Amino acid sequence: MIYLTFLAAILLSGIAAYYSIVGLAAIFTGAFWPVVIMASSMEFAKLVTASWVYRNWKTAPKMLLAYLTTAIVVLMLITSMGIFGFLAKAHIDSTLDAGANSVELKTLNQQQKIADDRLNYLLARAKDPSTASNTLDRQIQNTQKELSEINKKRLPLLRESNKLVADVGPIKYVADMFFEGDSAIDKAVRMVILLIMLVFDPLAVLLLIAGNISLKEKNEQLPKEVEVEDGTITKIHFPTGQKSTESVEVEKSNLTTIEEAIPEKTEILQPKDVAKDEEMVAPIQIPPVLDPFTGEVIKERIETHHAPGIYTEHHVEIPVFTESKKLEPKYDYGAELSFKEKTDGGKF
Repeated sequence: MIYLTFLAAILLSGIAAYYSIVGLAAIFTGAFWPVVIMASSMEFAKLVTASWVYRNWKTAPKMLLAYLTTAIVVLMLITSMGIFGFLAKAHIDSTLDAGANSVELKTLNQQQKIADDRLNYLLARAKDPSTASNTLDRQIQNTQKELSEINKKRLPLLRESNKLVADVGPIKYVADMFFEGDSAIDKAVRMVILLIMLVFDPLAVLLLIAGNISLKEKNEQLPKEVEVEDGTITKIHFPTGQKSTESVEVEKSNLTTIEEAIPEKTEILQPKDVAKDEEMVAPIQIPPVLDPFTGEVIKERIETHHAPGIYTEHHVEIPVFTESKKLEPKYDYGAELSFKEKTDGGKF
């Protein structure tokens, strides 16, 4: 839907820009290409400005926002004026064609009426034997040829006139509904053009802003936090205000299990008699304890149960730790480059 919104905005903006550029160029006919370049740059700047104002509405300076907003409104009015000029020119061109056709057809009708009157007069004189003559017969023939030529000229004009009437038919019905008089069609056309102006370019700008809003909401609807239970995603949290609820429950069967590397539980064994000071100590292991009566090594019996009533046992010698012996640092005074121990109180 976001892409459709942007597509509709660009399409409307492009068509409105074309109508506006052509309309402004028709108004300022003395500088056609400069007007085209100026109007094109203003249309592009208007769309960029509208998008920028929306995205920076909360951070941009107020004076800058006020000026840019005013500029957008003024540019929309200029575009609407260009559209009005374009559509009005199209209506005027069609009206001029209809007017020229009507004038020419009216002239031919007058010529036909004059020729018909003359032909009737000549026919009346030809019926009278006292006035009949060969000259009168030739005049009658020439008048008939003239009428035939007039009818040939009137035929295409009548077809064009009927076509224009059919084209103006819808607006004529609208004009008859709201207005009266000879200028009803012109008033109806101006009303339709004004309605188009109100929705054409403003709708394009608002669709562009709507596309920016949808794109911003889509970017903000990214998962903020994921809850995992037994290696499976159970809940996804979205930013507050983007959804009707702050979290979305997810079925475990529809999710991928996340393998978590759980380190094996290890137990660090330390001798019971480790010295509490910071000096390094090491336990000294003595031989196993012997039974004073039998002389055998005392062992610990360990039973391993496999099933109810089934077990095995084995014996492990009990290690015995005695007092920790302090590790004394040793220094080899006999080494080649070692310091010699001072024994006489003098210098080395």
